[in-house]
Amino acid sequence: MLNRYFGLEAHGTNLRTELLAGLTTFLTMAYIVIVNPVILGDAGMPVAAVAAATCFAAGFGCILMGIVSNYPLALAPGMGLNAYFTFTVVKGMGVPWQTALGCVFISGVTFLILTLVGVRQLIMNAVPKSLFAAVAGGVGLFIAFIGLSDAGIIVAKQGTMVGLGDLTTPTAALSLLGLVVIAGLQTWHVKGAMLLGILLTAAIGWSIGLAHITPGTYSLADLSATAFKLDVPAALSMKGGFGLSVLEIVLVFLLVDLFDNVGTLVAVTKRAGLTAPDGSIPRLNRILIVDSLSMTVGAMAGTSPVSSYIESAAGVAVGGRTGLTSVVVGILFLCTLFFAPLVQAIPVSATAPALILVGGMMMGALTEVDWVEPTEAIPAFLTVIMVPLSYSIANGLAFGITSHAILRLARGRASWSDWLVYVLAALFIARFIYLA
Repeated sequence: MLNRYFGLEAHGTNLRTELLAGLTTFLTMAYIVIVNPVILGDAGMPVAAVAAATCFAAGFGCILMGIVSNYPLALAPGMGLNAYFTFTVVKGMGVPWQTALGCVFISGVTFLILTLVGVRQLIMNAVPKSLFAAVAGGVGLFIAFIGLSDAGIIVAKQGTMVGLGDLTTPTAALSLLGLVVIAGLQTWHVKGAMLLGILLTAAIGWSIGLAHITPGTYSLADLSATAFKLDVPAALSMKGGFGLSVLEIVLVFLLVDLFDNVGTLVAVTKRAGLTAPDGSIPRLNRILIVDSLSMTVGAMAGTSPVSSYIESAAGVAVGGRTGLTSVVVGILFLCTLFFAPLVQAIPVSATAPALILVGGMMMGALTEVDWVEPTEAIPAFLTVIMVPLSYSIANGLAFGITSHAILRLARGRASWSDWLVYVLAALFIARFIYLA
């Protein structure tokens, strides 16, 4: 039955290979079960409940992706999108996390509509691929900066704004040790190096008294403290109806999620040999529809936007070629749901190194930018530098897309086919005026 449904033989694979691929992909991305609740916890959300929502949303998205699209693509709450949710929307704009979840739900529904009418694909073709890479790199720096700050390695300082912290403090010292442990495991290509490194560092923290395990009973209510807590009416009424604030949040969720997906889809499908002869991705609409539905379900469960993971390539590397790989990943995430309360015992010293190294891994996308060509290099640079320094992915996108549009005009390369880029640039300029 599995062979017929997923076409195992047609794709040159078998049940054992798909199971191994699913396990490999899960181990490489399971760190999100620990890291995502830590980031969203800064927004005031219950950590154990977010961990449960993370497991459920990832499980739902992976299983649906495997069944509907038949691709070995795994989904989970996206790194970068969770940082934007917490540090820009909730802490920066002062939006309650329930309202922010409402914005995520609106974004998911909007994405679904845009996908069905073909606008999402239009944006994919209009925005230059160099900006996709630049956003990934900028978000990587942003996440690494958050990790360094959480660890106390980088601190606020008068005169220089930021500087090196006291590395002899327990938090900073353990974080540096965790950085060495995780990096060392990755150097040896240990499966699940990130997750294993977090747990080893946490164990050291527990042994020296830096963190404490507090065993206790957890009720279903504890794990469902974020489920269905989204406030869609409040999101719709922000700034008086569909104001610029809602539009900005939805637009950033759309573009960052789209960039994440495009980069992941191209990398994974190429490596798996699943692209069409003309370079296109078969069943692209199905992939984007599943992504949209996963985002809405994730918002209802209580987590930031769900997106496809580049770690899917790890499963492809060991032979995963069909959606059965994703289904296995989803089942493993659902099994992890029962361990969600334990996330509360993980000290920040164990998660900060993971944030730093995840940010570092995202920098590889910058090799796709032509740094010699000014019309590519300048918008890419502005995007990369503005995301961490302004503490906002929205600002990075705004500078990148706006400068790209202006340089196209200055170079005399503007054409009617670029109309959507100029619409986006105009929206971002209007946003700057509004903020001023």
